[in-house]
Amino acid sequence: MGKIAKQSLQTALFSYIGVVIGYFNVLWLFPYALEASQLGTFRTIQDLGLLFVPFAQLGLGHGITRYFPKLKSNHSAFLSFSILLALGGFFLVCSLFLLFKTQLIALFATNSPQVIDFLQVVLLITLFSLLSSIFDSYARSYLKVAVPTFFREVFLRLLTGILVGTYFLGWIGFEFVMYGLVLVYGISTSGVLIYLLWLGVLKFDFRWSNFPKGFRSSFLRFSLITFLATAASTLIMKIDSIMVSSMVSLEANAIYTIAFSMALVIELPRRAISQVVMPVIAAHFTKGNFQEINLLYKQVSNRQLYICLLLFIGIWANIDSLYFLIPNREIYETGKYVVFLIGLGKLFDVVFSVNSEVLVFSKYYRFNLVATILMSLTIIGLNYWLIPIYGIEGAAIASALVMLLFNLVKYIFLKIKLQFDPFSIETLKILAVGIAAYLPMYFLKFGQGPMLEMVLTSGCVLIGYLFFSFVFGAGKEEWRWILEKLKSKKSGS
Repeated sequence: MGKIAKQSLQTALFSYIGVVIGYFNVLWLFPYALEASQLGTFRTIQDLGLLFVPFAQLGLGHGITRYFPKLKSNHSAFLSFSILLALGGFFLVCSLFLLFKTQLIALFATNSPQVIDFLQVVLLITLFSLLSSIFDSYARSYLKVAVPTFFREVFLRLLTGILVGTYFLGWIGFEFVMYGLVLVYGISTSGVLIYLLWLGVLKFDFRWSNFPKGFRSSFLRFSLITFLATAASTLIMKIDSIMVSSMVSLEANAIYTIAFSMALVIELPRRAISQVVMPVIAAHFTKGNFQEINLLYKQVSNRQLYICLLLFIGIWANIDSLYFLIPNREIYETGKYVVFLIGLGKLFDVVFSVNSEVLVFSKYYRFNLVATILMSLTIIGLNYWLIPIYGIEGAAIASALVMLLFNLVKYIFLKIKLQFDPFSIETLKILAVGIAAYLPMYFLKFGQGPMLEMVLTSGCVLIGYLFFSFVFGAGKEEWRWILEKLKSKKSGS
């Protein structure tokens, strides 16, 4: 876990710096500088652009991670081959976008007509995000995750904040803000490209005949099979926001977006660990080290749950104070229970560990395709059923249910086929700590201003979490690891 721990810490650091910037952007700058309908348009265009990325990527991200360890050389040719395939996928997405543009316009014409004016921005966001994802996968194969994370989580959000800030200052119009998104994504992608050039690993080589026999066909087959799973997984994450815009309004999507962003911080440790763990899992499967994979499966589940449960409790205990700080809070605080529901869904994702990653790199990767497609169809159906009844809370309920079902199905499959299990008595201990730490906060209110209230509440949550961790004997391995790291830093090793 040495390399994993180091890269995870760096990646988590950049992720949380990105969270600080993201929180400032989403919870203060955007609601203050943009009208609710403008914010809804801004996020809908972004979500559409990112939704198309996995369809253009054709599953190449996972394919690069899985097949990189199989090559002893020709890595530059492998990258060139992957980029060419990705550009082919982008051309296919562009063709389908133009073919069904009339239907896409009709989707937003009634409730969110402002989106139609900026549909051309969508494909350019898709292109730059697609290239960035290919570069990220290539860097991840070298276990170089931190810097790409910086460009994706920190630099991109910083530039987006500057873009909206210039609009707030009156230097540019809203139309330029929307087209400026293309520039923001382009600069961020260029940063990852320059980093790979600096590492000396980015060289374009078109001698594809030097690949081992059957390598290309096997790589393509795996990528195309996993592509639908990846696309469906992204659909599960993005479709609720888009459906809220098309079925309710842009203002409702703005409310949903802010609530979703609050809950998103809960899964950041999972995202950081997952990026580093993926190539390690791929390498273990290549060597047939199933015992190590199962051990990693349990370790990741416990570490993620211990951290993410604390974040969930902290956010929900402070939810009223957090909304008090948001400009025009009377509009946005109606999304309060969306935060709880999406946060609960993220905890489902966390406790079931890296089951998707394990499935993707196992010989059963086709099952991940079937499960993900079924779940994507399920969430669309649930949204069509629940949004007209419960509005944005309906979209959140649908997301939470799908995340639970999706993970439960994958857990049962891995348990039966590979005898992998992420759960242990430690899981129950951590859950008990979380419940015990939150219960007093349900009744305890200090009656102070929002900032002081948050400080006092967060302090009590943390103290309670640590106290009950000691009582139940939970999190020992996590704290031992942290103390070892602090000692090694102090000794200069």
